[in-house]
Amino acid sequence: MRFRNYKIICFGGGNAMPKVVLKELKKFPVEITSVTSMIDSGGSTAEVCKEFNCLPPADIKKHLLTLSQAEEWKKELFALRFGKWEFPGGHKGHSFANIFIGGLEKIIGDYKKVLDILHKFLKVKGKCLPAIAKKTSLFAILENGQVIKGEDEIDVPKKHNGELKIKRIFLKPRVQAYPPVLRAIREANLITLGPGDLYSSILPCFLASGIKEAIQRTKAKIVFICPAMTKFGETNDFTVLDFTKEVEKYLGRELDFVIYNTFVLDKKRIRKYKKEHPELLGLVRTNGDLKEPKFIGKNLLLKKGPVEYDSKKVIRIILDLIRER
Repeated sequence: MRFRNYKIICFGGGNAMPKVVLKELKKFPVEITSVTSMIDSGGSTAEVCKEFNCLPPADIKKHLLTLSQAEEWKKELFALRFGKWEFPGGHKGHSFANIFIGGLEKIIGDYKKVLDILHKFLKVKGKCLPAIAKKTSLFAILENGQVIKGEDEIDVPKKHNGELKIKRIFLKPRVQAYPPVLRAIREANLITLGPGDLYSSILPCFLASGIKEAIQRTKAKIVFICPAMTKFGETNDFTVLDFTKEVEKYLGRELDFVIYNTFVLDKKRIRKYKKEHPELLGLVRTNGDLKEPKFIGKNLLLKKGPVEYDSKKVIRIILDLIRER
């Protein structure tokens, strides 16, 4: 097949991107490298980081599980939650995977060796890499000049006014990119970004020193998968064009393609989904001059149930882009 040995690097957080991109893409004979930001600071993850003095394990755990080809008992063990503790944000108990990954890092002290063990144990197809391998924190500057600390607070506003727009995000202390990520960018044929939360999931992947510069030099085509819905505190009233301009600002270059949803759901289904996810505001609107071939608008949503992307529809578009090349 023409996809064989085709190298794709997928950037995103631990929820939407693995579910929408990695889950379906791993069925095809392509070489996958997934990258997550490693700045998760909430819930049980924060407690594990304090206990073991380790990097946040939650997001890379989900990448590993999604690309795992291991026996089911291993996947079930990694996904197991235990304990009755309740942490901020409604998180209950600890994930076995978080304890296992954090414990490995504490005992071994070498994150590359930790990743090697995890990849072998879970029989991962491809590579799951951290954007950074040193501890740091995510900060946001709001339109009124207020500085917000922590991915958890940016993700779900608790101590600040979520109506205020985010002007800029940055890492403190400043850290270097994990070297294998830079190598993967240099060797990639295609790069995908998202979907997921813009400021607490997607863009933090590009804040470490070296990644933006590598993205600007790459010959790979870059595809942004625009989220389906806007989110309170991050992307209030954002349109497809707003998302696009903000991503391009952080990359320092234009995107080659933007995949976005054009299907308008009935209000009843949206209301039902928002009851389960009150942080979500509504479907991302289209505006401006969204010309092809850069902008690719399709019905990307599942036929029923959650207001989420159908992985098969998204990957079909990505594979079509590869075929056209």
